[in-house]
Formats: sequence, structure tokens, C-alpha cells
Amino acid sequence: MMLLSGAHLASGDVVDVMLDGDRVAQVGPVASFGVPAGVEVVDLSGYLLAGAFAEPHVHLDKAFTVDAVDNPAGTLAGAMAGYGALLATATDQDVRARARRALLHLIANGVTAVRTHVGCGRLLGTRAIESVVAVREELREHVGLEIVAHIGGPGPGESWAMHADRLRAALDAGADAVGGNPAIEENPVEALQACLAVAAERGCPVDLHTDETTAADVLTLRELAQLAAAVPVPVTASHCVSLGQQPAQVAAEVASALAAAGVDVVTLPATNLYLQGRENVPAPRGLTALDALQTGGVRVAAGGDNAGDPFNPTGRLDPLEAAALLVTAGHRSIEQAWAMVGSTARAVIGAEPAGPEPGARADLVAIRARSVQEAIALAPADRWVWRAGRLLSRTQVRRSGVTAELDR
Repeated sequence: MMLLSGAHLASGDVVDVMLDGDRVAQVGPVASFGVPAGVEVVDLSGYLLAGAFAEPHVHLDKAFTVDAVDNPAGTLAGAMAGYGALLATATDQDVRARARRALLHLIANGVTAVRTHVGCGRLLGTRAIESVVAVREELREHVGLEIVAHIGGPGPGESWAMHADRLRAALDAGADAVGGNPAIEENPVEALQACLAVAAERGCPVDLHTDETTAADVLTLRELAQLAAAVPVPVTASHCVSLGQQPAQVAAEVASALAAAGVDVVTLPATNLYLQGRENVPAPRGLTALDALQTGGVRVAAGGDNAGDPFNPTGRLDPLEAAALLVTAGHRSIEQAWAMVGSTARAVIGAEPAGPEPGARADLVAIRARSVQEAIALAPADRWVWRAGRLLSRTQVRRSGVTAELDR
């Protein structure tokens, strides 16, 4: 057992929280319940305590490659071309080391559940999948990692019926879900149908890169909503940038169709703001239609996507970066942004609910901050991270000189 003492919650209440194994056993006012002898006590005075974050969309296999890949135009096409050239030289050991490093950064920042998209197909085969599977097994006790097999396009003269076997091979190699980018394929509907068919056949989730462009004439979300309604597996659409370029009525109609089909959406503000709209004057914001989606009843989470690679040369691997961008660029409230990287993100990827509530899973993050607003605005800061009641990480920021009083 472990007692987390004097923490404050998002509500502003100051509480003690007793952990028993992987569950939260009790929550109450400070010193309101007895503490058995020998129980470890952690003083969280000055800390905000909440459920651990989830990362619903990241590319662990691409992380930290920005110095090895050229993308001078800063576009999606440039990033894809540059990274494609790297595939010929990147070793399995390199992929594994970079993925592991990125995952440890996520853990330190309060993430205990992750969905990563990993490339596979005719160029890579299952090599990158196998490398990330090895990392998943190594860190299994520390983080829940779901691997999406992100399939590229078929080769010349190949049908999707043939190409789909590469998706099956990736699932056989250890991937947990089906992914791809149908909107950029020669026949987007055929690509959608093939990906959904494999997911239904294997009974696994599907998470597709969808309409990652500001071109308003690209809108495969309509077809995805229609097809997903008939598929008995969880379906997620990530990016959905072109929806943000549609007239309000069109966006509302598509949102309604997605909600009816049970399709979740993951928005990725950092990477979409970096890559999208460079060819337009004036430049669009490059985000999906957040108002229409949430008003229409679509469950919308947010992720970081890329980190230190040609798709996003910055990327902090910190959900609070995505939350801050949701507020400033996405015009979400503080509370909406917090949920989109926390409880909603966990729900979208199927992670068990967690938080400082009796009976909940004891996946928790404590951040030195006076409020949720301050946690988002002033990140990074001191953090404690627990998974299933076990302390995983503690980060401490130490200051000296004129700023030393900030640590008090």
C-alpha cells in the first residue's frame, strides 16, 4: 500500500489517496482515514494529481531521425520522401533504440498507455514492427503499448487483395491493429475496404491516417463513415485535416455520420500545424473541424504524432504540448484539452480508465502545479508517474540563483 498525501485534484480539493495494489482504495480529506503501519507515504503538497495520460498516436519508429533526413520545404511529401530514403540504411538496432528512448520520454511525462503507428509493407516488410515489438516486450511492465501496422501502398500492378497479405504478416509479427493512409492511394476506397476487411477478419482495431491535407476536395471520411458502420471492430480516423476546410454544413454532416458509425477521431496539432498549409496564402490553420466533431458527438482525442523527425523536428513527447496547442490553435477550453490527452485519449485506444477515484486503476501522474491551467501552461515541471500503483518515474527540476524560490 502507498499513501499519496496532500495532493490537490482538478476540482481544487486537497486530498489523501490510498493505493492498494493496482487500485485506488480510498480518497478523502487530508488525514481523514487511518494509515496502517509500514505504509509508504508520499508528500504531494503543491502537486496536481490526476489520471495518467495516454498517447493515442505516435510514430516511435521515426523518432529522433531529423538529423538524418532532409525536408527543406517542411511539407508532408518532403518528409515522406526523405524518410523513405532512410529506410535503406536504418538498422533494426537503431529503430529499437530510438523507439525505446521515445517511449521512456513518454513515461517520464506521465503517459502509461501508448498507441504507435509503425511502418510496414513492400519496402520494410515486418522489420520495424518486429523491432518495436521487442521494445514492447522489454517495457511491458512499465507501459501499455499498442502497435498499429501502418501499411504503405501496393507496388505497380499489385491489387489491394494481394497487398493485404502484408498487413496480415504484420499482425502475425506482433502488431495489434490495422493502419494505413488510404487517402493518398490511387484508389482510396479500395484501400479503405482492404484495411477494414483485414481488421474485421482478425477482430482487431483499425486506425487510419485520414485526409492529412488542407485540400478541400479530399474527403475520404465520408466513405470511412459508411464502411465503418458495417465493421464490428473499433475504428479511429487520425488527422482528418481536410474536414477543417469544409463549409460548416458539410463538416456537421460528416461529423454526424462518424458519430453514428462510432468512429473516433485523433487530432494531431503539433505535426499538422507544422506540415500543413505551407502552399496556401493565406495559410490555413491545418487542424480538423474540432467544433463540428465534438458538437456532433464524435469522441475526439489528441496526440503528439512525431518527435524529432522530418515530420515534426520538435515534438516534446509530452501530452501537455498537445494540450497547450489545442487551447491556443484549436480554441479548446482548458478542461476540454486536458480530457483530450487524458481520459478521452485512454478511452479511444481502449486503455482502462484511471485516476484518483476509489476503485479506479492506479495509473496516476502528479505535476507540480496549482491547477490544470498551470500544468498545461507551465510544463515541463516536476512529475511523479505511477502505473498500476507502482512508481515508474520521478522528474525533478532544480533551480538556483534568483529563480530558486520557484521551487518552494
